[in-house]
Amino acid sequence: MQLPIQVKLDHPMPIYQQIQDQLSQLILSGQLPPGSPLPSIRALAINLSCSIITTKRAYQELEQKGLIVVKQGRGTFVSSLEEIDVPSAQQKEIEKAIQELFLFLKRIHASPEKVETIFMKQLHSFQKWHLEKTEEDT
Repeated sequence: MQLPIQVKLDHPMPIYQQIQDQLSQLILSGQLPPGSPLPSIRALAINLSCSIITTKRAYQELEQKGLIVVKQGRGTFVSSLEEIDVPSAQQKEIEKAIQELFLFLKRIHASPEKVETIFMKQLHSFQKWHLEKTEEDT
């Protein structure tokens, strides 16, 4: 099984973290539904041209978060929805993304006023999208 994951060697984030983040997003977005088999640690390492130790660490972190389950002798699978605390997992992903954004803003020395203006514009756009999506679903 080939996953739509790409790692960047020149990225400041460690490779295992890139793998973990992308798999988390695929699982939480539903692109990898519960029960979906995942490639073996070895197969994923070969596909991504990285170390088995790297893919093993990514899988271990995902297992600790409850997003995947390893079934001895059968393989690794996406956890069932009952096993995943989706709101908590999503909150952690959101917090992480915001932390990364603020690290970027610090690096470029963005002014708080400018950030607030842009953030509020984006938040209003997101709220509008969410409201429209909610109305479509009902």
